[in-house]
Amino acid sequence: MFAFALWDRAERKLILARDRMGEKPIYYGMQGGALLFGSELKALRQHPGWQGGIDRDVLALFLRHNYVPGPYSIFEGIRKLPPGHYLEVGTDDAAPGEPVAYWNIAEKAREGRDAPFVGSPDAAVDALEELLLDAVGIRMAADVPLGAFLSGGYDSSTVVALMQRQSSRPVKTFSIGFSEAEYDEAHHAKRVAAHLGTDHTELYVTPDDALAQIPVLPHHWDEPFADSSQIPTMLVSRLARSEVTVSLSGDAGDELFGGYTRYTLGYDLWKRLGVLPRGMRKLAAGALRMTPAGAIDAAMRIAPERLRKMAVGDRLLKFADVLDVDSADDFYRSLVSHAKRPTDLVLGANEPPTILTTTDSGWPSNGDFRDRMMYLDMRSYLPDDILVKVDRASMAFSLESRVPLLDHRVVEFALGLPLAYKIRDGQPKWPLRQLLYRYVPREMMERPKMGFGVPIEHWLRGPLRDWADDLLAPDRLKRDGFFDVDAVTRMWSDTRSGRRRMHYHIWDILMFQAWLDSPTAR
Repeated sequence: MFAFALWDRAERKLILARDRMGEKPIYYGMQGGALLFGSELKALRQHPGWQGGIDRDVLALFLRHNYVPGPYSIFEGIRKLPPGHYLEVGTDDAAPGEPVAYWNIAEKAREGRDAPFVGSPDAAVDALEELLLDAVGIRMAADVPLGAFLSGGYDSSTVVALMQRQSSRPVKTFSIGFSEAEYDEAHHAKRVAAHLGTDHTELYVTPDDALAQIPVLPHHWDEPFADSSQIPTMLVSRLARSEVTVSLSGDAGDELFGGYTRYTLGYDLWKRLGVLPRGMRKLAAGALRMTPAGAIDAAMRIAPERLRKMAVGDRLLKFADVLDVDSADDFYRSLVSHAKRPTDLVLGANEPPTILTTTDSGWPSNGDFRDRMMYLDMRSYLPDDILVKVDRASMAFSLESRVPLLDHRVVEFALGLPLAYKIRDGQPKWPLRQLLYRYVPREMMERPKMGFGVPIEHWLRGPLRDWADDLLAPDRLKRDGFFDVDAVTRMWSDTRSGRRRMHYHIWDILMFQAWLDSPTAR
């Protein structure tokens, strides 16, 4: 992982370069006649020529994704250097040219399709173990205390298992837990740590511990970022930094080996819906949208207990959005979108193109839809959400986070692995599972997948309610002038009362409002 700027004295040119998968950031752009560049937006803003106004079009993208997708930034005229690219700027250049790829994931994906792994499934697991042992071993080289994040899931458990195999002493591992059972994986991590023999530290955090992080989020992220798992990531980074300086993580296993439910349940849903005529799906979507969500939920509350389902009205509306798509690509974009029509919320915005909307993404649309979703996640969700989250959270405490699964050899291996090996016998991440079972008993790992989240919905109706009321006050929204005040007010009222489950949409707006209120935005 790297991001660097090199001044070539002989050629009198500047070279900016970023690592292959985007673990480290570079921002750049012309401001006041000068080229500004750096790994943090707050550094660029110190220049006296800084002009950067907020880009409303990019704000619409943020509401769709809950992060700002590259190459855009929230400020006009400032861009992110894409992963695997470099940029040359000479002293005679009026402005930067186009970034150039030195490692092209689209080319690597094509190479993987043209020359896929040809061994047996068991041979694939053997090859993956050899690659990952080396990738983990390289990242264990350090002259400072070293440890690992351990959630108890397949990815982090695999990394820790391979670390412990190569260590002469117990590896230091760290996890955090929540009192809410649906958000807590700490007890799973503790069992894995005990089996592997690590030196394990866990911390159960209170809502106050988590809420205390919220005021500092805009400072560390520099631009709006609304993946709420940034909060536990900061907490586990702070915990790890109390004992180590470098920590390995298991990020990227889902994107490389098919772990997200959209690759399985989402794909199965599209297979069923895709065969229906477009007109029929559109009519059904219109009928669902005309059904009052609040009335359905009210009926559910008085229905017999065995028939009650939570938030049925919202689920039907989300299903309507899924029905009302033209293609598999639109279906995928609907699955990963927060606001489905963000320009209805952001005044004067036109949503810019991204890799999710272009036909020239580097992956054929006539291939297997699951492979295409994984590829698109590697190009957008992974570098612009997952890796941003881990980098900013760890750097907030001067903790260096290393990601063995993003060793380019592992990425290229995954791109060449047949889909039938990644999702096998109904099991996502089959190679990683089989590899981990060589170190940890299968029965210890087989449980439903959990996200690394926090109970935002409960907090917004409880301890965060006054904070949110202040940020979403109609007079304030009108004064700022970014959002449709009536639309946001309705969303917040429905969320606060429990009539609708729109907490993720509201959290996106709150994170922008909190960022707008911070020195980072001014």
